[in-house]
Amino acid sequence: MIPLAHTAVLKNYLNVSQQFNFNPYYLLSNAGLNPAQLNDPKQRIPVDKAIALLEQSAEISGCEVFGLLMAEQRQIADFGELSLLLSYQHTLRDALQTIVMYRNFINNALEMYIEEAGNTVIIHLEVVGASTEYSRQAIELALGVTHRFCAMLLSQKWRPLGVHFTHSAPQNLAIHQRVFGCALEFGSEFNGIVCTTAELDKANPQANTAMADHAKRYLEIDLLQNENESSIIFDIRKSIYLLLPMGRATIDQVAHLHGINVRTLQRKLEASQTSFSILINDVRRALVFRYLQNMNYSLGQVSDILGYSMPSSFTRWFISQFGISPTAWRQQAS
Repeated sequence: MIPLAHTAVLKNYLNVSQQFNFNPYYLLSNAGLNPAQLNDPKQRIPVDKAIALLEQSAEISGCEVFGLLMAEQRQIADFGELSLLLSYQHTLRDALQTIVMYRNFINNALEMYIEEAGNTVIIHLEVVGASTEYSRQAIELALGVTHRFCAMLLSQKWRPLGVHFTHSAPQNLAIHQRVFGCALEFGSEFNGIVCTTAELDKANPQANTAMADHAKRYLEIDLLQNENESSIIFDIRKSIYLLLPMGRATIDQVAHLHGINVRTLQRKLEASQTSFSILINDVRRALVFRYLQNMNYSLGQVSDILGYSMPSSFTRWFISQFGISPTAWRQQAS
C-alpha cells in the first residue's frame, strides 16, 4: 500500500519555501511530485515522497524546523471535507476522536492514540510511511498541526502541559517555543502532546450537532467511494508503532483499537499472508535504532520500550536480527 496525504501539505510547503533561497519547484519535481496537483483539493499525494521533500528542503535550507514552520501555516479548512465535521464537534475530545476515526481520510500515514491516566492525557502521534526511516520534519509537522488545530478549535484557549519528541533538540528552540508555548521534552519515549482532561473537555464555541451530522453523512459517502485505499496490514502496523513504546502492543489491544475481535484480526492477517508476530518484529526493527541512538537510554530502557521484560532477551533478538550486539552497535555508531 502507498500511504497518501492531501495536497494541503504542498500548499504549506510552497508558502514556507519562499523564506529560503532555493527553488521549491525543482525539489518538488526531484521528489516526484507535480505542482499541478495543487489545483485539485481532493488530489492525494504519496506520503513518502512528501516526507523526502521535507527532509531535503530542511537540509538544503539549513532550517532544522522546516516542518514546524509549515505547521504554522495550517488552518482547519486544510483538513478538506473533514474540516466541517471537526469544526462543529462539541468538545476538543470529540474533535480529536473524530480525527482518530477518520485519520486515513486526512493522511493514512498518520496514527493517533489518546491515552488517559487520571487527570492527565497524552495525545500520541506517529507518521508511518512505507519506508521505515524516521522523519523529524514529518513528526514536527504533525505535532505542530495538531497543536494548532486544538488552539483554533478552542479559540486560542488551549493550554497543553507539554510536547514530547523522540528526536533530539534543535540548536535553537525559539520556533518551538513560539509555536507550542509550553514545556518541551526532546529524546522522549514518545511523540505527543500532554494536557489535562479538563482541556480535552473544553467546549467548542462553534459546536452544532445538526451541522456535524450533515457533514458526517457527506464525508462517509466519500469514504465508501475510496474504501479500497485502506490496508488492514498498514493500519495494524501503524497501531503497533504507537502502542509498542506504551507496553500495549498486544493482539487483544490492537484488535480492540480497530473495533474487531482477535480471531477476525488473525483471519485478516492470514489472508494477507502475515501474522501479528511478524508485524511486531517489523516494527521493532524500525524503532530500535531510534532509541539506541539516544544515549540517554540504557539498554534496559530500550529493551523495555520494545516490549522485552529482560535485557538479555532483547540482546538475543537484536543479534538474531542484525548480527551484532546492541552494545557493539552503539560503540560503532558513537
